[in-house]
Amino acid sequence: MATKYFVLDTNVLLHNSDAITCFADNTVVLPMTVIEELDKFKKNNDELGRNARGVIRSLDRLRGQGSLGKGVPTSDGGVVWITMEKEEDCGTCIDLNIPDNRIIATAYRLLREGKRVIFVSKDINARLKADALGIEVQDFEKEKADFDQLYTGCRRLTVSAAEVDRLYQSKELLVEGETFQPNEFVLLIDAANDKHTGVGRAVAVNRLKALNPVFDSASNLRPRSMEQRAALELLMDPEVSLVSLIGQAGTGKTLLALAAGMANTLKSSRYEKLLVSRPVIPLGRDIGYLPGTKDEKMQLWMQPIFDNLSYLMGLTNGGKQDAAAELGIKRLLKEDRIELEALTYIRGRSISRQYVIIDEAQNLTPHEVKTIISRAGEGTKMVLTGDPEQIDNPYLDASSNGLSYTVERLKGQEACGHITLTRSERSHLASLAAEYL
Repeated sequence: MATKYFVLDTNVLLHNSDAITCFADNTVVLPMTVIEELDKFKKNNDELGRNARGVIRSLDRLRGQGSLGKGVPTSDGGVVWITMEKEEDCGTCIDLNIPDNRIIATAYRLLREGKRVIFVSKDINARLKADALGIEVQDFEKEKADFDQLYTGCRRLTVSAAEVDRLYQSKELLVEGETFQPNEFVLLIDAANDKHTGVGRAVAVNRLKALNPVFDSASNLRPRSMEQRAALELLMDPEVSLVSLIGQAGTGKTLLALAAGMANTLKSSRYEKLLVSRPVIPLGRDIGYLPGTKDEKMQLWMQPIFDNLSYLMGLTNGGKQDAAAELGIKRLLKEDRIELEALTYIRGRSISRQYVIIDEAQNLTPHEVKTIISRAGEGTKMVLTGDPEQIDNPYLDASSNGLSYTVERLKGQEACGHITLTRSERSHLASLAAEYL
């Protein structure tokens, strides 16, 4: 079989610093323009900068084994090759003053030399231009989940009336011929009467357990749907160390997570503190510099969290968000029972005995989510919430973001659970917006 030549765009390396080792025994081609673009990013104090530096260090190690200009063999039988662009690479077909075009031109030259070339880029427009030149193109598939086929954490199963009754009576049910994921929820529907149903949680490959009535509510908040009840079961269960919640706006992801977090820290004292964080990525144009201390800056970014906390604090008063609720939140913050933190400062921390909620996790890369989860110490519970269809990070999509990737990779782990929430419960107007806009 002929060797494949994978020409990598810069954004692939910025997305995953190990990308040059992900193409087995084929040749990875890095045009000089890619190296120049990495040099521009290497000083950044963010994920892109870290990945740029990681790639440069990897290439420097390979340089010690031979000439990158001629191609250096890798441990998996492949080759990494840095090549110079040439003026005649693409003639006058595209403007070579544009960096992306110079990278594509290199792929086009190799194609004309008779090599099997595949241009790999996370930039859709770059892939379109390369495809127009007859070059085979593809997205970078590693660390990517198929969002359309993403594990939901719930399934429906038609059974006999006797089996539904058995789940209620014995609190357990053995389901022959089925294979469940750990902590998957199953809605059992009576074949003769679809109003006769039961919900079980998988505790073994083919065994269901009835939901725990202790987890029926949290902080005076009661679930409004089967999916919310399943989410609350996972959020309240101390045996589940990582919970991921996906859903559109208004499905109750953040509210449920905060309610469970408050119940487990303020009432039962199972955890010492409730820590809430979210990526600092604006919707639309950034308003720029914010004056004040870190806490004063964070207050604006954390306003959605304050809104939910205020609602939960006021539930005992009919859901009224009055001055007493605001004072209660300020007191909890002052006593350090609730901490609002920027993800910027989470690297290097070891977080023990805390209930940690990462909101808007769809704006994180797989590597960033890995970094966050690996901060968990003894007795800590992690909750990731977000909507992969509302991504503000320009380098991610519904399939490549860290939240979707985490759901897919951890779905078979007993310490992990996931629920996809589909029905908006915020208001009728919010439900209409989610469905029709």
